[in-house]
Amino acid sequence: MFTPDTITRFKNAETPFYYYDLDMLRQTLQACYDASSRYGFHVHYALKANFNPKVLQMIQSFGFGADCVSGGEVKAAIDYGFKNNQVVFAGVGKSDKEINFALDADIFCFNVESVQELEIINELAEKKGKIAKVAIRINPNVDAHTHHFITTGLDENKFGVNTWQLDDVLKALRACKNIQFMGVHFHIGSQITDMEVYKSLCIRINEIAAWFEDHGFTVKILNAGGGLGVDYHNPDTNNISDFQSYFKVFKDFLNVRADQEVHFELGRALVAQCASLVSKVLYVKNGQKKNFLVLDAGMTELIRPMLYQAYHEIENVSRTGAADLKYDVVGPICESTDCFRKDVELPESFRGDLIAVRTAGAYGEVMASGYNLRDRVQSLYSV
Repeated sequence: MFTPDTITRFKNAETPFYYYDLDMLRQTLQACYDASSRYGFHVHYALKANFNPKVLQMIQSFGFGADCVSGGEVKAAIDYGFKNNQVVFAGVGKSDKEINFALDADIFCFNVESVQELEIINELAEKKGKIAKVAIRINPNVDAHTHHFITTGLDENKFGVNTWQLDDVLKALRACKNIQFMGVHFHIGSQITDMEVYKSLCIRINEIAAWFEDHGFTVKILNAGGGLGVDYHNPDTNNISDFQSYFKVFKDFLNVRADQEVHFELGRALVAQCASLVSKVLYVKNGQKKNFLVLDAGMTELIRPMLYQAYHEIENVSRTGAADLKYDVVGPICESTDCFRKDVELPESFRGDLIAVRTAGAYGEVMASGYNLRDRVQSLYSV
C-alpha cells in the first residue's frame, strides 16, 4: 500500500524502478531477529535473494551472518561488513579461484556438495597451509511441496550429497588432513509455507546427525538451510513471515545438544516484501477477447513470472475504484513469455498510469539483465 506522498514521488521518477520500503525491511529483520535469538539460533542471510547495497547494510546491522553461493557474494558480504567468521559458502560448482578466495578470507564454513569438491578444497587448503572448515550438504529426500523448479532436497538433484553416498563422504573426510568437519547442512527448497515440511526435515536431520556421530564424527553445526516462504497474494495484510512458528518447529523437533549450534540461511523471507517494481503503461491494446497493458518494465527487471510462473500482486497505483476490467499485463521484451500475469483485474487503465508489481524484493533486482540492450534501472528508497 502506497501513501499519497509516495505516489507523488513515483510520478516524478523515471520508470521503471525498484521501490524499497526500508521501514518494512527493518520490521521484518527485527521480527526474524527476535524469533531466532529467543532460541539462540544463528541466521545467515542468503545474498542471492538481493544484494542491493542499502539492503545489505541494514541486514548486516542486525548482526546476521551471510550465506553465499559465489566468490563474488563472499567478497560483497565482507565488503559490506559481514564478519568473516559468519560467512558460509555454498554452491554445487565452486571454482578453484572462488575456493582460494574464501580460504584466504578465513570464512566460517564451506557447505560441501560432493566428495570430489571435498577433495579439491582439501588440496587447495593444503597448498596454503590452511585448514578448511566444512559442513556436508545432504539431500534428505524431503518433499518441500513447492514448485518443482525451486525444490532442491530430493534424491537425484544436482545439489548436495545423496544418503547412499555417505560412506564415501566418511572415507574422504578421514583422508583429507586439511579439512575440519563441522557438521551437516540441508536445504530442501524455496517458498515453503507448510510447517509440516520442516517437521519432516527435523526428523531427517536428527537421523543423519546421529549417523555421523555413531561413525565417530562430532557434529557441531546443524544447518537447516532456509526456504521459508512469503505471502505473494496479500503483501499489505500479511507482509511479515511467521518467524515465530518457523523457528519453534526446529526448537520442538530438532535434537540439539548443549554444545551444538543451529544455523539457518534465510533470503526471500527477509527481503521479498520490502520492494516493488514500479512501471508505466506505454500502450493499451484492446482486442476482441483480450486487453493488454504494455509496460515499460519486463522480464529484464523481474523474470520470476516468466521463469517459473511465479505469482505477484499487480496494482494500478494511479487509479482507485472498482477493478472491473481484465488485462494481460505484459512487458516490452521481444519474447512471447514476457508476461507478468494474465487476466489481472484492474480499474480501467490508460497510457501513463503507474503499475506496481508487488513483493519484488527477492529475486527481482538481482536477476535483472540487459537483454535487448536495455538499460539497468534505478532504485528508489522510502524516506
